[in-house]
Amino acid sequence: MTPASYAADPLQTRGREFSTGRFPSRGPRTEFQRDRDRLIHSMSFRRLRSKTQVFIAPEGDHYRTRMTHSLEVAQIGRVIARALGLNEDLAEALCLAHDLGHPPFGHAGEDALTEAMKPFGGFDHNAHALRTVMRLESPYPDHDGLNLTWDLLEGLAKHNGPIENPNWALAELDADFPLELSQWPSLEAQVAAVADDIAYDNHDIDDGLRAGFLDLEDLLTVDFLADQWRAVEKRFPHAPRERQLRELVREQIGLMVNDVIAHAREQLKGVSSVDEVRSAGHSLAGFSPEFAEKERSLKAFMYERLYYHDDQVAAASNAREVVAELFSAYAADERLMPQGWQEQSPPGQPQRARKIADFIAGMSDRFAMEAFTAIHGKRPEGLTNV
Repeated sequence: MTPASYAADPLQTRGREFSTGRFPSRGPRTEFQRDRDRLIHSMSFRRLRSKTQVFIAPEGDHYRTRMTHSLEVAQIGRVIARALGLNEDLAEALCLAHDLGHPPFGHAGEDALTEAMKPFGGFDHNAHALRTVMRLESPYPDHDGLNLTWDLLEGLAKHNGPIENPNWALAELDADFPLELSQWPSLEAQVAAVADDIAYDNHDIDDGLRAGFLDLEDLLTVDFLADQWRAVEKRFPHAPRERQLRELVREQIGLMVNDVIAHAREQLKGVSSVDEVRSAGHSLAGFSPEFAEKERSLKAFMYERLYYHDDQVAAASNAREVVAELFSAYAADERLMPQGWQEQSPPGQPQRARKIADFIAGMSDRFAMEAFTAIHGKRPEGLTNV
């Protein structure tokens, strides 16, 4: 398929922060393919397999983690990017990287780090994703970070839209390698953002049903879900209920993907370059206004029935306590951290606290629980509710 004129072009990338020689023996890949492969091979990506998506430290094998979620986002993102003639490799890389900054225990862990870091500039998982790939994940002998393309980094920084007031982490990185934070990002980044919404809107339903936190009667209180359920029942009247429910989730994903593609095609009429995408002043790849309202109603439902479920709230409270106590323990005695992290610890504030936050944010759920156990002599309780 011929790329659209508004697609990102790997031959026109704005380059990488650090100049390096070419390595022809490493394969005939484009610059965006190299970005994707560096992310897949990174330790930060591997750790996502043990980081919370919805349920904290789930005991069942069938629940999603940050890694499986990121893979599902990448699949949806590639479908949309292909239909719009965009660069699939860049879209996929952005989807795979979008959650690399999440600490253990999901948003509960982030809340704890945000509170602990208030005196030191705060914590934000989006900015920390940039910090991870630009400074912390450093497998190369001649520079820090993964040295990804400008196009990948600006899309990762701004996939949710322009940033007017970056926090300290993003401001420092932008000063070193300016990312034009006040402009809209590429279409590939916009696709990654909406693919994330599509994936978690629907797959969280799937996990919520499996865990017993949601049931069919709950779902039918959302009008457009009820419409789709009736259509599924009509097409597959004799199928087992579990298969009908999974078909409902697939149907919802298809509806959302098709809406985004149709709406983007309308929005892109008359747009002929990446520069025009960035200067458009609004998102060009998202839900139509009508579907956006339906999607907001679904999110409201999910917050009420799943994310704020009493069991979830209790587990999140316990998770916040674990992260808060880890931060306090390391702040009081750096010798509790691994030797390598002790050696990297700066002498003064806020740099010292920020390094502690880097260490904790990189932990998987499992490692955080082991670290807590090593410090306190007992395993944290009340984290797993499925």
